Amino acid sequence: MLYSLSVNNYILIGSLETTFPEGLVIISGETGAGKSILLGALSLVLGAKAEASMVGPAGENCVVEAVFGMDETVRKILADADLPCEDDRLVLRRTVGRSGRSRSFANDEPVSIGVLQELSACLVDIHSQHQTLRLQDARFRMEALDLRAGAGDLCKACADAWNQVLASRKALEELEQRLNSAREQQEYNQSRWQRLEEASLTSGELEDLEAEQKQLAHAEEIKETLSAADELLTPAGDDVPSPAHQMRECVKLLEKAARFVPSMQELSERLSSARLEVEDIAAEVNAACARMDVSPERLQQVEDRLSLLYSLFQKYGATTVDELIAERDRLSSLVMDASSLVADVEEARKALAGAVKAHEDLCEQLHAKRLAGAVPFAAAVEAQLHGLDLEKSTFEVVLEDAVPGATGRDTVQFLFSSTGQIKADVSKAASGGELSRIMLSIKAEMARFKHMPTLVFDEIDSGVSGGTAHKMGQLVCEMGRSMQVFAITHLPQVAAKGHAHYLVSKASGSTTVHQLDDEGRVQEIARMLSGASITPEAIANAQALLKA
Repeated sequence: MLYSLSVNNYILIGSLETTFPEGLVIISGETGAGKSILLGALSLVLGAKAEASMVGPAGENCVVEAVFGMDETVRKILADADLPCEDDRLVLRRTVGRSGRSRSFANDEPVSIGVLQELSACLVDIHSQHQTLRLQDARFRMEALDLRAGAGDLCKACADAWNQVLASRKALEELEQRLNSAREQQEYNQSRWQRLEEASLTSGELEDLEAEQKQLAHAEEIKETLSAADELLTPAGDDVPSPAHQMRECVKLLEKAARFVPSMQELSERLSSARLEVEDIAAEVNAACARMDVSPERLQQVEDRLSLLYSLFQKYGATTVDELIAERDRLSSLVMDASSLVADVEEARKALAGAVKAHEDLCEQLHAKRLAGAVPFAAAVEAQLHGLDLEKSTFEVVLEDAVPGATGRDTVQFLFSSTGQIKADVSKAASGGELSRIMLSIKAEMARFKHMPTLVFDEIDSGVSGGTAHKMGQLVCEMGRSMQVFAITHLPQVAAKGHAHYLVSKASGSTTVHQLDDEGRVQEIARMLSGASITPEAIANAQALLKA
């Protein structure tokens, strides 16, 4: 239910804050007082389109805040959107700036308009005199029948089954496209893959080959240089001592001097360490010189391999061997054995057939459920209409075949006749006042089988007579015994049925709302009966209506 509404700087509303009780809440006021503005503010916080014209003259933005109770459906929506839902109240807030841009919040957390609208569908159902157009909406007609028929679980199962049909159909189409593509390009892809496969590509080989090619191209120069270094480090003749030999002799001399000059001992040790390093370097230079191979044949092999790689780069638009390997693997998947794709397509066709069969079975069950619920639903609505001064009217719910989909294979038509004669489509056969009564009857019937959100009736009694208005008031009052119902009305017969009465008025160009006490209700209903000049007779009539 809606616990409270706070509005600041919204069109003609400067500042407004009010709370609401359970049951039937009546909202009345003179024409132009701002009842539609109040409803617009509520619609805004529930996700309606924001416009710059909504911002009043008292600031740079308008703010509307509403506090609702929460049920499990609302909690689930909040949880799915990662929004806080620990408390038993939901606070929705919407701000609109001069630019027309708006921001939305749920429990003080930013929220998208999509989530806000999803929440609003579970919180408030606004039924205006123009909402009778929903009778032309196939989804609304289906929802009303399914609710009365108790087909909610079947509807969900049917929708899930249809989604599975769509998913299976998409999977089959993708496989068929892959198979057709593979068949069309198999020879071309096969030749491209074959060339890459025969190249026996190895990740990182380009860098190794380029380094080896550079070394082989200068092999003779390198070998001469290393030989000269080896000769210096390890002279071939005995007449020229090696650097290591000279350092060894020097170490002995320093050790001898250390007996008299202790600091020479450290120098001796350092020189000994350096000698060992020189000997190790000499050994490695000698080994490198021995390994250096001057091989024109190997150089030619390396250059041929590099040439192949460079040509593959150009052919396949690659810059690295890894890219060539990735292209090889991609082509490999394209030239895979077509028989495996054929088998996959066949499996996908079987899966689709199974999904279609499961959906068809659910469609049949749903159709039977709807058939069983159509007659009692129509009878209940018809009985309500008879109680609303349409004693001769007839109402019928007809199921017609439709293309199978998420809601089954049915479409629902509402047929109506005000005289009980030839029935026709309700949107064509009913007048404005009759449409209002039909919609009210349907909503009343839906409320018996569903935990409805707060209902707002916006002048649905427009175009009906006093006696009918009285009966409509009784019906709305009956609904208000089990749920919160707002009725914006000009008719005293309806207003007198309320559990609480709020008056919308305009003072100094600003719209205000306040709850009426018992005396205020008498005065307002008397005004609704007699107009601006309230007579004693109108007062007495108002008191009688309130006691009825």
